[in-house]
Amino acid sequence: MTASARDRLIVGLDIPTIGEAETIVKTLGDDVLFYKIGYQLAFAGGLEFARDLAADGKKVFLDMKLLDIDNTVAKGVENIVKMGMSMLTLHAYPKAMKAAVEAARGSDLCLLGVTVLTSMDAQDVIDAGYEYDPRALVLRRAEQARVAGMGGIVCSAEEASAVRKIVGPDMAIVTPGIRPAGSDRGDQKRVMTPADALAAGSSHLVVARPIVKAADPRAAALAILDEMRGAL
Repeated sequence: MTASARDRLIVGLDIPTIGEAETIVKTLGDDVLFYKIGYQLAFAGGLEFARDLAADGKKVFLDMKLLDIDNTVAKGVENIVKMGMSMLTLHAYPKAMKAAVEAARGSDLCLLGVTVLTSMDAQDVIDAGYEYDPRALVLRRAEQARVAGMGGIVCSAEEASAVRKIVGPDMAIVTPGIRPAGSDRGDQKRVMTPADALAAGSSHLVVARPIVKAADPRAAALAILDEMRGAL
């Protein structure tokens, strides 16, 4: 892939208010192109904010993790296409993915199948009722996403190398749980540094707390971008 570090870094706006999000975006300025909006901000006016970001030329990854009956997923995707979003997540269930792909056909929206959350380890997967360990479940869902025609998947960077062999060179592999060396893991259990994640096959890195909670968010973002450029 030839995308620059700026195209590959997605800053997660995992913060409670639109005012705080606006401050982060203003602080990061032209150095950051891509932002993720998830549940926390979405339910505080974040969907309108997402439209505004897209209108201002930013790329937006809408992290909604959709999962419902086929028709509901399809109708939701149709409206998200109209919002001008760049990426959208849904849980990597075959029927949901197939419905979403059909609904997004002809658009520029990259659909991402969420495999196994990076906050989950082997015991968490067992407790959820799956017979697979996290890695096996990720690889199964990656294959199902490829067959469904999805644009990419979300997985831990620990599985990125094996996933890349399954999905080929063109699908996006978006990896949260990115932590610069020495930073706090928080509630993440399967993490990796930016450089190591890119080397493993990740195409895009989602970084939230190490940037938005930093004393100097712009300096933190620039340091991560420098590390990414050195790995590309």
